[in-house]
Amino acid sequence: MPRPDRRSVVLGGTAVLATAGLAALTGSSTARRSATATAPDIRSEVVFSRARGQPVNLVLMLPGRLPDRGLPMVAVLHARGGTARAATPNGMVRYLAQAVAVGDVPPFGLAAVDGGPYAYWHESTPGDDPMAMLLDELPVWLAARGLGGPSGRPFAVAGTSMGGFGALVYTRRRRERGDPLAATGVIAPALLTKWDEMSEREAFRDRRAWAALDPLRHPDSLGDTPIGVWCGTSDPFVAGTRRFVRRVHPEVAHFSDGGHTGNFYTSAVPGLVSFLGRYAPGQAEPRV
Repeated sequence: MPRPDRRSVVLGGTAVLATAGLAALTGSSTARRSATATAPDIRSEVVFSRARGQPVNLVLMLPGRLPDRGLPMVAVLHARGGTARAATPNGMVRYLAQAVAVGDVPPFGLAAVDGGPYAYWHESTPGDDPMAMLLDELPVWLAARGLGGPSGRPFAVAGTSMGGFGALVYTRRRRERGDPLAATGVIAPALLTKWDEMSEREAFRDRRAWAALDPLRHPDSLGDTPIGVWCGTSDPFVAGTRRFVRRVHPEVAHFSDGGHTGNFYTSAVPGLVSFLGRYAPGQAEPRV
């Protein structure tokens, strides 16, 4: 059921936001020098996940020039066939560092973990539950490293393709626990409309298991969480994404030229970072 108090914005046009966003970000010479000198702080380690029954990569991506103690964090979920090391679109980490440096968004970081290459972020194999890892283990890992505040819980989630599907399921689970997210951003979420297509991915044991999790069938499960959606008009998931937008009425719904490609994902970065920044705890620093 549509949420009447949610404003939906559907945009068209070419996917040139990354270039335009970076140009605007470094518009003044002072801001340009600040952005150029800012490099993100990327940390990677291996931790053992009891929920998954195996070691996983934990990748922390932080704005480098700021103290990271208590830094608000966004969980970033990788696409199908991916890992934590490739969870973000190209350019997102550096763009975030630059946006924080010039005061466009409050400081926040990104956290990625291995969710399994084909699991669709749920327990597709008994004993291997990436969603439980996100809900129960990731906050412990973040808190132990002084990130995400005392609880370590991410304030938001973002995901691309299969990670977008997982991000919407994670949003649902956080709400069911009485701990809703502040925001959810998805790029080209892998929302299929036919079981025949989903069954080929071998991520669900049967149609019923898929239907129980499919965000298209449970739009109300997201509650009032602000949602941002970006998808190319030539993307194979565009039909399911358009259907999702019609049912959920997200705060941001951006459709523009592009396919299921890295170029389109990168074009969505400025909008995604800005959207997440609006809901990050704290205030952006004044622009230099």
